[in-house]
Amino acid sequence: MNVAAQANPAVSSETEAMRLLALQKLAHRENPIPALESRRRNLKLLEQLLLENQEAICEAISRDFGNRAHQETKLLELFLAVDGIRDSHKRLAKWMKPQKRKGSIWFLGASNSVIPQPKGVVGVVAPWNYPLFLVMGPVTAALAAGNRCLVKMAANSRNLCALLSRLVAEHFDERTLAIVPDVSGSFFSSLPFDHLIFTGSADTGRRVMKAAADNLTPVTLELGGKSPVIVAPDFDLRTAASRILQMKTVNAGQTCVAPDYLFVHEAQLDDFVAHCRSVAPARYPSLAVNDYTAIIDPPSYARLLGYLDDARRKGAQVIPLLPGSLHDEGLRKIAPVLVVNVDDEMQLMQEEIFGPILPIRTYKSLDEVLDYINDRDHPLALYLFSNQRQVQDRIVSMTLSGGVAINDCGLHVAQHDLPFGGVGASGMGHYHGYEGFVEISKLRPVFKQFSHPAFPLLHPPYGKGFERLIRLMLGR
Repeated sequence: MNVAAQANPAVSSETEAMRLLALQKLAHRENPIPALESRRRNLKLLEQLLLENQEAICEAISRDFGNRAHQETKLLELFLAVDGIRDSHKRLAKWMKPQKRKGSIWFLGASNSVIPQPKGVVGVVAPWNYPLFLVMGPVTAALAAGNRCLVKMAANSRNLCALLSRLVAEHFDERTLAIVPDVSGSFFSSLPFDHLIFTGSADTGRRVMKAAADNLTPVTLELGGKSPVIVAPDFDLRTAASRILQMKTVNAGQTCVAPDYLFVHEAQLDDFVAHCRSVAPARYPSLAVNDYTAIIDPPSYARLLGYLDDARRKGAQVIPLLPGSLHDEGLRKIAPVLVVNVDDEMQLMQEEIFGPILPIRTYKSLDEVLDYINDRDHPLALYLFSNQRQVQDRIVSMTLSGGVAINDCGLHVAQHDLPFGGVGASGMGHYHGYEGFVEISKLRPVFKQFSHPAFPLLHPPYGKGFERLIRLMLGR
């Protein structure tokens, strides 16, 4: 490395990103449609990388957070990533087959087909909250579709980024897959990728899309927003509380599909709160337990406490769910809390919370709930707890969101045969499974003409024969 690069690491990382992009574009040009076995080999390498380095990956993520239980990482990141890779490996041969399409009756003898072809080089911008899974999900889709891939990880994932950069370099040719440490998101997004996948906040997503627009790069945006939960009066409250708190407390609520606010019938509020006060301490006896994840950094910790202070000042009641202190600055942990008597003037009802704080609104009728949800941006997820088919159908048909889970929270993301993606302010496009394969492929239409087509009968000069034929074609 030269002296100038040492003095300015940003210059070096930008230069490296451009070098790798050029190298991968050349590799794609030389081999534009990798064979099935080549793609399967890449997926197996990715699986091997994860399985052989489980403890190192868990430790790196825990250091980045300040504390995250290895068990949580193995369940929510390693398992989902490996399971997704295996699912793609199993289904890939079917996905790659050309699809026969019907032809027009007026082109007898001709044939139509659609061929899924790799787009080229896919850029992946991953966030810090699930830094392994949200890298491996898009990378799996990109490699399955036969693309090359460059990855930019979040600044808060430095330990994992360093580890994965080394492991990827050991397992993969850099012409196929590489991670670029220290490059800025704005620079990375401005590069002329053939497709760009971004997971993160809506504000950053807008900037990514603007940068990509200069190159007419197609984008997949997985953003987030305020995902509502509706508890209908017919559903068992303790079961609802248990399942909602599971998704709200895992990773300390730092999850894009975490329940962001809750609707409960006004007659059931006190009972629901009582169940939450019973469920939470049984899982986390105190803030000090290793099972409970820390907030990612001091600014995020301060932001969440600021939400609570703002809510108190404006008349809300804050209900901690664990014994002892509400928060611990040394551990950078905040106990799961319920917030009742909320209104829309409070910050926690205006911004995506991304922490273990659950505001609760009460309602008298589901009409109020539907009006409230539909007056706001489409969320990444919507959750309904009801055993009544009529209620389920009504909520699903009268709202729009990225995904829906009925009688649980978040588990739709773990279904590999369901696409994952937002709508409107919560994102665009999909990845996971077949939809991820399609998203990062060009579905290329191919028309093959018959050796003796009838179409020349319609060539000029136009005469009576043409007029008779065109009338027949138009059905007149």
